[in-house]
Amino acid sequence: MLERSSILSSMNKLGTSKRAQIVRALVEGNSLRSTSRMAGVSINTVTKLLVDVGNACAKYQDGAFRNLNCKRIQCDEIWSFCYAKEKNVPAEKRGQPGVGDVWTWTAICADTKLVPCWHVGSRNASCAYEFMTDLSERLQGRIQLTTDGHKAYLEAVESAFGIDIDYAMLVKLYDQDPAMEKRYSPAKCIGAVPEVINGNPEMEHVSTSYVERQNLTMRMGMRRFTRLTNASSKKIENHMHAIALHFMYYNFCRIHKTLRVTPAMEAGVSNRVWDVEDIVALLEKDSN
Repeated sequence: MLERSSILSSMNKLGTSKRAQIVRALVEGNSLRSTSRMAGVSINTVTKLLVDVGNACAKYQDGAFRNLNCKRIQCDEIWSFCYAKEKNVPAEKRGQPGVGDVWTWTAICADTKLVPCWHVGSRNASCAYEFMTDLSERLQGRIQLTTDGHKAYLEAVESAFGIDIDYAMLVKLYDQDPAMEKRYSPAKCIGAVPEVINGNPEMEHVSTSYVERQNLTMRMGMRRFTRLTNASSKKIENHMHAIALHFMYYNFCRIHKTLRVTPAMEAGVSNRVWDVEDIVALLEKDSN
């Protein structure tokens, strides 16, 4: 077993190419252990790099995504778990923050496909308020917002935007067949009803399709979001670092097929396609 000093020493000796190799493996959906095997480094080294690059990515995007000229925003929540699924959490750990079910609130611009913000926490009113407040502070001008029928959005949106928003909910209707309750997959959606909450939203744009597709991208791009997995997050902090790295790669490096540029370029936040080496370079800027 390597001593901590040896691990940190080897971490400091990693060159840009080796760091980029590790980051590429992570953003392509590999677990920490598989990444360590592929890169030929300790899992502690991979974890340390994830923490450092995750912090740098979160800090950079927090500063870059301001005064965005988005017009149509879609929001949703995606489920995952940390340490153990809620029903399997030991009694002594129940109620501890970051243990059990974890929800990631995400927002996406329907036009540029940019993900301007996200929030990791519970699926409650407090997290809804923090998420919507953060979103409102990143946008300029009036927007059209669509969310699902989660009631926590109602007061959160009103508190964050007031009446200066065109807001609609898309309330989904699910099959109530008792036989479906025995299945692991969610109940079948049999319809969706749009409901105008505030303002005058354009009904043809009342949709959550883009943000739901983004949630699928998260499940495909992060091994810890797989539903049936033993690669789930063990620490909520590492879970958050992985999400920050994922969105950094999605927003700045990955060319969107329909846009033929990255979401950051389409939103006017960046004027070029980033490479993984550019993400690694944030570590040096963050340390200065």
